[in-house]
Amino acid sequence: MQPWGAALALLLAALALLGLLAPSLRRLGRRAVGARTLLGAGGPDDDEEVDSGGPADQFSNEREPLPGGCRLICKPSALAQCLLRALRRSAALEPGPRSWLSGPHLQTLCHFVLPVGPGPELAREYLQLPDDGLVALDWVVGPCARGRRVTNAGSLPAVLLVIPNAWGRLTRNVLGLCLLALERGYYPVIFHRRGHHGCPLVSPRLQPFGDPSDLKEAVTYIRFRHPAAPLFAVSEGSGSGLLLSYLGECGSSSYVTGAACISPVLRCREWFEAGLPWPYERGFLLHQKIALSRYATALEDTVDIRKLFRSCSLREFEETLFCHTKNFPISWDTYWDHNDPLRDVDEAAVPVLCICSTDDPVCGPPDLFLPTELFHNNPYFFLLLSRYGGHCGFLRHEPLPAWSHEVILEYFRALTDFFRTEERLKGLSRHRASLLGGRRRWGTLQKREVSPSANLEEIFSWKRSYTR
Repeated sequence: MQPWGAALALLLAALALLGLLAPSLRRLGRRAVGARTLLGAGGPDDDEEVDSGGPADQFSNEREPLPGGCRLICKPSALAQCLLRALRRSAALEPGPRSWLSGPHLQTLCHFVLPVGPGPELAREYLQLPDDGLVALDWVVGPCARGRRVTNAGSLPAVLLVIPNAWGRLTRNVLGLCLLALERGYYPVIFHRRGHHGCPLVSPRLQPFGDPSDLKEAVTYIRFRHPAAPLFAVSEGSGSGLLLSYLGECGSSSYVTGAACISPVLRCREWFEAGLPWPYERGFLLHQKIALSRYATALEDTVDIRKLFRSCSLREFEETLFCHTKNFPISWDTYWDHNDPLRDVDEAAVPVLCICSTDDPVCGPPDLFLPTELFHNNPYFFLLLSRYGGHCGFLRHEPLPAWSHEVILEYFRALTDFFRTEERLKGLSRHRASLLGGRRRWGTLQKREVSPSANLEEIFSWKRSYTR
């Protein structure tokens, strides 16, 4: 568990700010990346801006509408049609009665601030890295429900790798996702970076924002422990940068079958440079300072600790921690050349579902924080855009879990069924070809020579046909 001091400080700050700034929070929630304000923000019609299009105008006429006012934005493909059918049948997207939790700030603050409560039973493992650093893997081992379902009939349970946000806070929604996944027959495991969530910092090095080297070691170890089980991955908020960096660097060599990102920060450099609405900026910054205060002595030889803890913004904190080091200082531009999550996105060969909302107060309006060309041109990326949900919220009436959790698990099930169907069709095609070849062997010499390009599909058999 994170120190209660951090949760208490964030709770008190949030309650105070909600009381003092309630009239202006709606305008702050529409603050755009690049500090640009949308036309009409702050006017009397703010409440209807999302319903009538507002920040999602450019998405209003695109792709397929879904229940609950959601939209699926993607490049047309066989996999997209399969996912669309699954989402149309999803009960999680059905609109329910509006409640006091519908506001984006309440959705976000309930997610980040409220205590996690009774969580799952965890079994921790520490993985030693090549530079003697440590990362932690928390395997969710209970409680096991009686009516537990099986994700893959006749096979081993799928492993679900969960990556929390970049600040290292284990939120109630992450634990709720793990409990729901365990009930549905998955084997969840939570990845913790160096120095996060009680993982000791044994070397004076923290993990940069988009450096997937530690995650690669963890995935390799998980694959070693469960070589025959499918591996799915889910990331939350700013933690999506790490998952996308891993998928881009590994490409088709990734062990992951499918991935999902909840409220991902996709334009990360612009996000740091523009800054967040100041209640969120101060809250996230305070949490990081409290978390790193225990390692101040260990880091003082590599980082200017005094300047670090006097940082007034997330950008200044990130720049001091990873750029202005005493041993190997680098520029801000160089840092993002190596840590931008989308630097190798064209190499990703794994389906990725991004769940976002148009009222996200942390990321900003979708027409500015979402790179639409990524979803229009890349057949592996799918955007499920909702009108409500805040940042990593997507809450429903208790005791129902967040609807984003239900959708993600249904998405993974649709992927599993799609791949199983694809493999069955390929097997039937090969079997039919072998039978025809045996019957008509006498006529093969009379046929014209086949073009070499016809064998490319067999040569690159590792590439799954998502786009047929």
